[in-house]
Amino acid sequence: MPARKLLLENVRVKVSEITYEPGVPRKPHIRPTDQVIVFLDDCEYERLDAKTGEKTVRKRKSGEIIWHDRSEMAPQLTNVGSRPYRSLLIELKDGGR
Repeated sequence: MPARKLLLENVRVKVSEITYEPGVPRKPHIRPTDQVIVFLDDCEYERLDAKTGEKTVRKRKSGEIIWHDRSEMAPQLTNVGSRPYRSLLIELKDGGR
């Protein structure tokens, strides 16, 4: 399981730094919130689609930003690179509006 370090949390947002070690999979899960992910390092990971069993390898660059919707199925991810990579997980909460 990737290591998670909480950086900030309040009623509107939760920000964590996630470190993915080589070869260690992240389990599939349902995303509990809308999320912004910022890649802090260049990386390469394998994505396993739980529904189809399809495996794809993706490369991301440091500074790249992606969006995920709440209730989306997050696939199993495995760092296939030779060193750890980090990302910021920014979870948007409904409270505090």
